[in-house]
Amino acid sequence: MKPNFKTPSIDWPYKFQAKLKVAKHPLLKEFYAKELPDKNTPLEEIEFLAIDYETTGLNIDKDEIITIGAVPFTLNRIYLNRARHWTVRPRQKLNEDSVIIHGITHSDIMDAPDLSEIIEDVLTLMAGKVMVVHYRKIEREMLDKALRRRIDEGIEFPVIDTMTLEQVIQRRDNGGLWNWFKGKKPQSVRLGQSRQRYNLPPYTPHHALTDAIATAELFQAQIAHHFAAHDTVQSYWL
Repeated sequence: MKPNFKTPSIDWPYKFQAKLKVAKHPLLKEFYAKELPDKNTPLEEIEFLAIDYETTGLNIDKDEIITIGAVPFTLNRIYLNRARHWTVRPRQKLNEDSVIIHGITHSDIMDAPDLSEIIEDVLTLMAGKVMVVHYRKIEREMLDKALRRRIDEGIEFPVIDTMTLEQVIQRRDNGGLWNWFKGKKPQSVRLGQSRQRYNLPPYTPHHALTDAIATAELFQAQIAHHFAAHDTVQSYWL
């Protein structure tokens, strides 16, 4: 079974060619110039990049990224030796409620660089990769807004969203009127609860690198249990 999303598939290599023609900032020109996998490439032939942020809050328009975790992986292997983790200083005070969640305090970010100082390293790691995230609205839109504040230009990139995939799986297996009559209903698609259904080990949540690794493992499990490694990437990226 291939996932059936409500939004149509995007031809991301074609879109990158178009973005390259209009991009102004040198870092974005370099980012869009890096070739993506062809849309017909099987999942089993792709090296992905799992990425996760911790932020000052969940308001895309005003909150900021404070940590970024990223790890390259394939369907068979996670490259921990190439994983990266950055702490950055936001341009606003930390929200006390978010401090309780992720445990990052004012002293942790006091001497950290601004995102603009490390964004070249981040984009270099991302270039040419299909990102795998758990809830794409945060990972894609938060970075887009952060760049707009710093270089007056946003960013777009392909993502595979493990949360959306899990929603598809839950609707298929537990949705519908017949399942409702049987007392079955779709279960939580939060990262930790989703991992439990695949008997993946529990990790302490709300650390960007740990969550990136957890997302990579979840995607591997989703493909192994519900989909097929030879499926083409165009059926999965959003």
